[in-house]
Amino acid sequence: MCQTNRGVTVWFTGLSGAGKTTVAVEVEKQLQKRNTRVQRLDGDIVRESLTSDLGFSKEDRNENIKRNTFVAKLLTKHDVVTLCSFISPYRSARDYARQEIEEVGEFVEVFVNPPLEVCEERDVKGLYQQARDGKIANFTGISDPYQAPENPDLELRTDQETLEESAQKVIDYLAEQNYI
Repeated sequence: MCQTNRGVTVWFTGLSGAGKTTVAVEVEKQLQKRNTRVQRLDGDIVRESLTSDLGFSKEDRNENIKRNTFVAKLLTKHDVVTLCSFISPYRSARDYARQEIEEVGEFVEVFVNPPLEVCEERDVKGLYQQARDGKIANFTGISDPYQAPENPDLELRTDQETLEESAQKVIDYLAEQNYI
């Protein structure tokens, strides 16, 4: 039987290759071991279905966050720990997500923050190089801005911490705040 917990959305934000999904997957595994009701929403996965009609312009990125916020809000309302891993480069879109979700539950902003160079080193698809070569337009961190959170609830330095350490910081925070 699943443990009852307070609804919370944990919003992982950061550049491509920062480790958002990797940490979210590990947090999900740890929460499942605790029998916590958890659902993970990942940017790459939802772009295959829920937001497949959207590109990467500022307007499309904001619409992407708007749709994902709707889903996260529903899950949070029903006391699910919702792990969202989206680049979500614009502060205004993250602020919108927070405002919407806090109508029904809690919102935790997690800034996954290795240096750009580390993100580029981790890029197995070669997207950063393609962006630098002008083959990909509107690429966050290269040809499109990333507005870092000014006051995140938690910051993960995935270049200085192990995966387990980063995930444990999230679990510890959720426990300290009585979300789990």
